[in-house]
Amino acid sequence: MKIGVIGSGNIGGNLGKHWAKAGHEVLFTSRHPDQLNQLVQEAGGKAKAVSLDEAWEANADVYLLAVPFKAIDELSEHYAGEYKGKVIIDATNPYPKRDGAMAQEVRDGNLNASEYTAMKFGTAKTSKAFNTIYAEHLRDNAFRTSDKMAVPFAAQDEESKQITQQLIEDIGFESVYIGNLKDTHIMDPEQKIYGKSTNRKGLEAMMNK
Repeated sequence: MKIGVIGSGNIGGNLGKHWAKAGHEVLFTSRHPDQLNQLVQEAGGKAKAVSLDEAWEANADVYLLAVPFKAIDELSEHYAGEYKGKVIIDATNPYPKRDGAMAQEVRDGNLNASEYTAMKFGTAKTSKAFNTIYAEHLRDNAFRTSDKMAVPFAAQDEESKQITQQLIEDIGFESVYIGNLKDTHIMDPEQKIYGKSTNRKGLEAMMNK
């Protein structure tokens, strides 16, 4: 699969390296791609660094959003012609201290964070994953063969569900489907399963409390 990683920080960087190791073609993005040379070298495989424009124009199979939540409005508007029909995995979180008033408005509003992203990227197929896990746990627990760490996810349709599940399991995590995007409130900051690192049994126990 060709994967555009939009945001090459701790979450995007670690996921991109794992996916490259699993054999996927990974496009790391930055406003200054030449600053990602070390990340590309660490990833190996079919990884390369490109600009944001190049990533969206590359017709990737799926795009990971691993940017500050406040960037969603600008990205969705600027690249509206590029992501129609594409699967977008939303790994963002609204943090008002970092993202400002728009993040607080989303947290106080009728839509949860993933529904907001799906509304903004309205012509794409959106899923939610990798926003509940700490970057160091994502980095250190990939490719386990037993007692795998669980990654909860939700999806807007069958295609986004299947692709997201595959990309979780390709790197040695256990996928736990929680439902549609309307069910993702429990994944948001300070909610029931946010920041919890455990196996499937532990995660399902938390979800059912």
